[in-house]
Amino acid sequence: MSYTIKTNSMFCFYFRCNGSLPNGDKGRRKSRFALCRKNKANGVKPSTVHMTCTPQAAKAISSKEQHSISYTLSRAQTVVVEYTHDISTDMFQIGRSTENPIDFVVTDTVPGGQNHADSQTDSEHDLPLRLPHHLPKRPAVLCADLRRGLRLLQEHLPRGRPSSRLHRTCRGVVLNFWLTRALFFTQEKAAKWRMQEGQMDGLTTNGVLVMHPRHGFSQDSKPGLWREISVCGNVFMLRETRSAQQRGKMVASESNELVDGSLIDLCGATLLWRTAEGLAHTPTVKHLEALRQELNAGRPQCPVGFNTLAFPSLHRKDVDEKQPWAYLRCGHVHGYHSWGGRREPEAEAERQERECPMCRAQGPYVPLWLGCEAGFYVDAEPPTHAFVPCGHVCSEKTTAYWSQILLPHGTHAFHAACPFCIQPLGGDTGCVRLIFQSPLD
Repeated sequence: MSYTIKTNSMFCFYFRCNGSLPNGDKGRRKSRFALCRKNKANGVKPSTVHMTCTPQAAKAISSKEQHSISYTLSRAQTVVVEYTHDISTDMFQIGRSTENPIDFVVTDTVPGGQNHADSQTDSEHDLPLRLPHHLPKRPAVLCADLRRGLRLLQEHLPRGRPSSRLHRTCRGVVLNFWLTRALFFTQEKAAKWRMQEGQMDGLTTNGVLVMHPRHGFSQDSKPGLWREISVCGNVFMLRETRSAQQRGKMVASESNELVDGSLIDLCGATLLWRTAEGLAHTPTVKHLEALRQELNAGRPQCPVGFNTLAFPSLHRKDVDEKQPWAYLRCGHVHGYHSWGGRREPEAEAERQERECPMCRAQGPYVPLWLGCEAGFYVDAEPPTHAFVPCGHVCSEKTTAYWSQILLPHGTHAFHAACPFCIQPLGGDTGCVRLIFQSPLD
C-alpha cells in the first residue's frame, strides 16, 4: 500500500477502495494506477476529415491500423474523421473492458466498496487517457469517450531531462476506438456537431464529467463545478439529464487539463486524479500507521464495558473484540455491547438505530475503520472524525472536504459520499467528531 513516487510520473486513484480492491489488487485491476512515461509515444490526433464516404474513408474504417470515427449526421450523410499517430503524447486507456488495449480495468462504483460482477466487460464502458510525450510544460488533457471510457494524454518528455524542469500535464480526452480501431457515432439524434474549423465533435451517451477543485487539493480546497468533456476535449456545462440529446453551453474559459484533485466520473465509476507533486504533501501509509499506533497508545476505553479499545491494523478487514464502535449521532466511542438493545433478537437485527448510553441520542451504531487510502487525505492531521453512516475515520479537514463534494449519481442527481467506500453520507453534515473516553487508571 506504499507509494513509489517516480520522477516524471502521475497518479490516478480509483475512487471507491479503502487501500485495495475487495478481492485484492491483481494485474490491470487495481485500486490505484501510476502513470509513467512510455518507452514509445502512442498517442493519436485527428487528421483528415471526409465529408462523404469516399474510398479513402472506407479504407480508413476497415483498416486495422488506422484509427477513425464515423459520425452519422443523417441517413444520407456520414462524416469520417481519420486519426494519425502523435509522437508528442503518451496514451493510457482506463475502462471496464478487459481487452488488451485497456491499460487499467475498473468496475462500477457501488456503495460499501463492493464490485459489480466481473463479467462486465462491455467495451462501451472504456475511458482513454492521453498524456504529452515530448513537449515540455503541457498539461494532461481529458476527453470524453463514446463508450464511457477515458483516454488520458500525457506529455512525453525526453529521458535524462533534469527533474527541476519536469512539469508534466495531463488531459482527458473522450475517445474510445482502440479495441476495433474504428468507432461509429451512428445515432442520428446523438449530440454531435461540426465545428467552425470543419472538425467534428460530440458527446458520449452518458457523458464523461470532470470537476476541478478550487485552491488545489489541500485543506483549503473548495469544490468546483462539474463539467462535461466532449470527444475533442472541449468543456461544456452539464446537460439537463445525463443522456439528454441537447448539449450544454460551451465554457470556452475552462480547460480539460487535469489538476491535482480533479475528479473524473464515468457514469458508475469515479476517479480521483493526483499528481506526484500533490502526493509529496500527502500523508504516507507509514504516517497513517503511526497515527493509528498513537491513537491506540492513548488506551481509549469503552464507557460501558471498561475494556481497552484498539483500531486494527490498516490491512485488516474483519471486526475483532477490541474494535471501536461509535454512535454516529453524537460521536461517543464504545466497544461493542448490547446495552439498550431489545429483548427480541429479530427486532434488534432489523433495528437501524441504537440509543447512546452516555447521552441518550439515537442514531447508527457502527464499527469504526481508519481510512487507509492516503491519497484521499487533504492533510496529515490525526484521525478525529468519522463519516456518517459508514464509520470510516480520518482527519477533520478531510471529512469536511469530502462532505461538501457532490458526486454524480444516476442520470441527473448528485450526492456526497465517503471516498473510502462511496456510501452516501447522511446526517446534518455527513460527518461527526469522535468522543473517546480516556482510561480510568
